[in-house]
Amino acid sequence: MSQLLPRPVQARAPAFSSREFRAALGMFATGVTIVTARGAGGELVGLTASSFNSVSLAPPLVLWSLAHAASVLPAFMTGSHYAIHVLAADQRDLAERFAQRGVDRWAGVPHTPGVAGAPIIAGAAAVFECFNRSQYAEGDHTIFVGEVEHCAHRPGTPPLLYHGGRFYTEHPL
Repeated sequence: MSQLLPRPVQARAPAFSSREFRAALGMFATGVTIVTARGAGGELVGLTASSFNSVSLAPPLVLWSLAHAASVLPAFMTGSHYAIHVLAADQRDLAERFAQRGVDRWAGVPHTPGVAGAPIIAGAAAVFECFNRSQYAEGDHTIFVGEVEHCAHRPGTPPLLYHGGRFYTEHPL
């Protein structure tokens, strides 16, 4: 009969640096999204994020995460809705713009208000309009779970991908 080991009460300290961890995470290819909302004063907010996943089909739930140091965190924490745009392969410039600091991210970007007011950027491969259902502070990020109230996609549109610090487009095998 095998003896059960006691369950640890916390994780061991990492045996790697933050740089090594980031490099290892970069080996996971992801899609690229822009998450948008309206701030308390009605101002447009948005950022590039690769931390997007489905959670549930019933109810329809998705998640994404945002660093606690992000200047737009308060807008997303207090807002009732946001939109997640899965970028198309031809939207690399938008991904780079919405990842920059100190620029007008919205200058010349065509958008319309979504069903709950979050700005919808034209040309995305898919869009998920979400009710801000729940938030979980974990480590240096907040995880947002959104309940999808409306979604749309453009069939056959190649997505923008990110891997190892570089952008890619899909190439079917």
